Amino acid sequence: MSKLIISVSGLRGIIGETLTPVVAARFVAAFAAQLPAGKIIVGRDGRSSGPMLRDTIVAALRACGRDVIDADVAATPTIGVLVKTSGAAGAVQISASHNPPPYNGIKLFGGDGRVLDAVTGAKICDAYHEDVAAWCDFDKIGSAAVHDDPHAAHLEAVLATVDVDAIRAAKHKVLLDSNHGAGSLLGRRLLASLGCEVVTFGETPDGQFEHVPEPTEENLAGISDLVRQSGCAVGFCQDPDADRLALIDADGKYVGEEYTLALCVRRAMSCEATRGPIVINGATSSMSERIAAEAGAASFRSAVGEANVADMMIANKATYGGEGNGGPIDPRVGYVRDSFVGMAQILDLMTSTKKTLAELADEIPKFAIVKDKASVSADGLPELFGKLKQQYPEASCDDGDGLRLAWPDRWLLVRGSNTEPIVRLIAEAETATLAQELCDSARALLDADA
Repeated sequence: MSKLIISVSGLRGIIGETLTPVVAARFVAAFAAQLPAGKIIVGRDGRSSGPMLRDTIVAALRACGRDVIDADVAATPTIGVLVKTSGAAGAVQISASHNPPPYNGIKLFGGDGRVLDAVTGAKICDAYHEDVAAWCDFDKIGSAAVHDDPHAAHLEAVLATVDVDAIRAAKHKVLLDSNHGAGSLLGRRLLASLGCEVVTFGETPDGQFEHVPEPTEENLAGISDLVRQSGCAVGFCQDPDADRLALIDADGKYVGEEYTLALCVRRAMSCEATRGPIVINGATSSMSERIAAEAGAASFRSAVGEANVADMMIANKATYGGEGNGGPIDPRVGYVRDSFVGMAQILDLMTSTKKTLAELADEIPKFAIVKDKASVSADGLPELFGKLKQQYPEASCDDGDGLRLAWPDRWLLVRGSNTEPIVRLIAEAETATLAQELCDSARALLDADA
């Protein structure tokens, strides 16, 4: 990473290089200056640099006259619920999501318990660059208090969305892989509340990742073996801040992240209370779209990013939504991607249908999605987009978030990443070969310009 990555929802960087205590203090001071009066919650994932950043951020917020509620280690969706239930003005979550150990980051929440929308986030970015802060006098310094149970409200909200008694009676045996991130603290409580026999992996939230933190098939090979050997009905694999969930079936087969949302949408469409419009982003598999259509529900596609999904969900009164990176969003819990919603609702689906995860996955409409990336600058993307439009004049085009080319049976999305210095190439088609060909065509044009 050559520079700090700042987006409307926060920032990420390498500790000691691009993300320093000075940067963190300036950023949250700019945030505090834009918020209405009220307490600010601070949470973190399990990364080893988290306590240092927490101390810095709490001190900076207090120096701006803000009272702070310290949630310590808590999942990102838990922070969203906590903001709403505590009436806080906003929150700071310290996490770099799936990035490697040298990274950490800051994610910002508004008083509605959502990750900041683009307009508000842009104001804070501008304030940071202009070094805006509201440092207070010595007699107006804020206080700090540690929350005694930051997970309770989130647990209650998730349990309210499922048939707890039925799941308890099924006595599922599950594996929870939190990979030393924040997810184990609520994850174990949730699964125990659902009567599950739980096998844990990476339960201690100390950031000492035992496999690469992004929950992809390659990175979870060892977990797949463990699920099969342990005789578990399902493996639940979280990213470090637990807003994403990947699935492994009883045979140790990686079902993946895209199926997390698709299965949750299937369950939502089977219930009258939640059958309605859904919102997914432009990079999410068409599986969820097809499931909604079969139920007679409308689908909408937003720009990539949970804040964009949430905005469109609210605008269209959607009953469900999410992103294909394993992040379902149930508005009854909150407008934040939520691995705990995914775990509870997939167990509910398995219980109500009396089907295994593999059987349920086999019933989902089949598409092949390929997610690739190129380590090149995004500066040349406008020229690339022009070339792609010339190469595929028959495709419908949407350039609201990178470039999305769509045909009746396939699509290609090319966009610069918001969190890494890379260009993402994502394609979906009826076969993996066709999807890969779409990614390869875009990569070839990128390489030609390099």
